Amino acid sequence: MVEDELALFDKSINEFWNKFKSTVSDTSCQMVGLRDAYKDSIKAFAEKLSVKLKEEERMVEMFLEYQNQICRQNKLIQEKKENLLKLIAEVKDKKQEVEALTATIQDLKEEYARKKETISTANKANEERLKRLQKSADLYKDRLGLEIRKIYGDKLQFIFTDIDPKHPDCPFMFSLCLNEARDYEVSDSAPYLECLAEFQENVRQTNNFSAFLANVRKAFTAMVYN
Repeated sequence: MVEDELALFDKSINEFWNKFKSTVSDTSCQMVGLRDAYKDSIKAFAEKLSVKLKEEERMVEMFLEYQNQICRQNKLIQEKKENLLKLIAEVKDKKQEVEALTATIQDLKEEYARKKETISTANKANEERLKRLQKSADLYKDRLGLEIRKIYGDKLQFIFTDIDPKHPDCPFMFSLCLNEARDYEVSDSAPYLECLAEFQENVRQTNNFSAFLANVRKAFTAMVYN
């Protein structure tokens, strides 16, 4: 009976051992499978993560490039704005210069018109005075033996004759013109008369040209008889 029990015990142990080895073998295979699946999962995740990181790196690069482009555009816009403001300022300066030049031109035109009117009035007055002189000359030509000639420098030369009884044709002369102040100016008397300056001042004050001519003739006559 003991042998039978030992045999039964030995059989039981063998069965237990066989079952244990079978269980351990199945568990080992499962762990190997889990390990391989884990490795594959980690590999796939790493690949996806790498792709994601590369995409994010490209996004960051694109963002930085876009930011740089915006900075460059802003710089260009600022430069164009500054150039535009400078151009506007130059245009305003040019406009002010044109306005000032236009005003100056207008002033010059008005001044020219005034001077032209003044000159025209003065010329008319001179013409009238010359007409009066010519009229006086015609009036006294026969009575005083007076001849009037127009010479250089817009001067009139007054020539008296019939003063010296011994030499009736001997000329006694002086020149007359109007100066810038439009006053009578007497010069070039031949023979020289010291009183000519006094006669000039008198005719300027009185404007009595007939009396002036008579006084000059008298002065020349006095020289002959003295």
